[in-house]
Amino acid sequence: MIRKSKKIIAAGLISTIGAAYLFGASPLQNSQNQSSMSAKEKLEAYIKFTQILNIIEKEYVDDVNTSTLIDKALKGLMSNLDAHSSYMDKKSFKDLTVQTKGEFGGLGISVGMKDGALTVIAPLEGTPAMKAGVKAGDIILKIDDKATIGMNIDEAVKLMRGKPGTDIVLTIVRKKEPKPLKIKITRAIIKIDSVYPKSIEKEDGILYLHVASFDQKVVESVKKAIAEHNNTKGIILDLRNNPGGLLDQATGLVDMFVEKGVIVSQKGRTKFENVEYEAHKKGTDTKTPIVTLVNGGSASASEIVSGALQDFNRSVVVGEKTFGKGSVQIVIPVGQDEALKLTVARYYLPSGRTIQNEGVTPDIIVHTGKIDYTKDPALLKERDLKKHLEVELSKLEGDKKDSDVKTKTATAEDSNTTQTDDKRITEEMIYNDAQLKSALDILKALIITQKGK
Repeated sequence: MIRKSKKIIAAGLISTIGAAYLFGASPLQNSQNQSSMSAKEKLEAYIKFTQILNIIEKEYVDDVNTSTLIDKALKGLMSNLDAHSSYMDKKSFKDLTVQTKGEFGGLGISVGMKDGALTVIAPLEGTPAMKAGVKAGDIILKIDDKATIGMNIDEAVKLMRGKPGTDIVLTIVRKKEPKPLKIKITRAIIKIDSVYPKSIEKEDGILYLHVASFDQKVVESVKKAIAEHNNTKGIILDLRNNPGGLLDQATGLVDMFVEKGVIVSQKGRTKFENVEYEAHKKGTDTKTPIVTLVNGGSASASEIVSGALQDFNRSVVVGEKTFGKGSVQIVIPVGQDEALKLTVARYYLPSGRTIQNEGVTPDIIVHTGKIDYTKDPALLKERDLKKHLEVELSKLEGDKKDSDVKTKTATAEDSNTTQTDDKRITEEMIYNDAQLKSALDILKALIITQKGK
């Protein structure tokens, strides 16, 4: 979400005429407004609101506070616009300030509204949520004992945040699970790296880049990783479970590989919100083949990157359809202590297509899963033949010493296959990830087609 300050809106309903003047458009605005609603119809709508408010104040069984009623009405109004717009009262606005300026405990998940349900966009790499087993696409049914039905995103995030070291229980609905799952998570200070570069076993010319989120150092980190990787012939850009982040880092990453054209455009109702972000020729790599991995946990900034690279024919996109979060929110103060979080624009990719509620469809659909893999074929290789024959001979002779050697050798081999390297992707890891295996095969084909050009 993009947060920035706009003009302060005066609060309060002085009278019906005052309300009409406060919220209605000026004659100049009306001449530019494409709405078919007349000034008379607007005035009648404002009158209806105040009439209903007066009836509730006079006739409702309990004594009600007018300010409280209006706050509730505003919350209902904003929640019915879209999943990301909301009205923030004094307490909510204060909480927002604390969240953006202070340090707080969280779970490490990004959430959004999908088909009216609070849905996990993605758990972030190395966070409590990922370690506890939360997955992209999980629907959060309850947060501790509170049901999320009818709850907006801000309320949900507020409940999930808390003091580091405290526990929270999420009740989730997961596809193909027969009943809801309860997952206990311990809150922690969320500090994550955004870029994880790795080499691939037996593929010296291929660089794997996992971008977990778009923080302020993504472009810098990617440039550093490419510079440090010798003889890069192709790049796998893994944006799976990337919930988004800073727009300038997303456009900056695309700009590294595209030399001209509009990377993404932002279009709203007012001219102020209409912005285009263009690519620049300087320092651009237009030759290194790229394959981009996405899934249902790829949202917002990661959708801009994958969609733009796809539209520019600069990358083959592999995986599953992305989340579909492509709108811009700003925070507009209302008086001194309250505010509106309002959707003011949507993002559009170079081809003109929107991301919002649509997502990015990969060029090649590959679902998650494993690929059957045998490390060594049945036929013996020459280097193994002598050892194999010695072991077989020991079986016949019943030599205990040789039998011990066999056991020790097997144990050593087993331990080698379980060793992991944070900077290296093994062949076994590739076969355990069908999407990554497909991306690697496609990238190798692209590299081959570059030969002779």
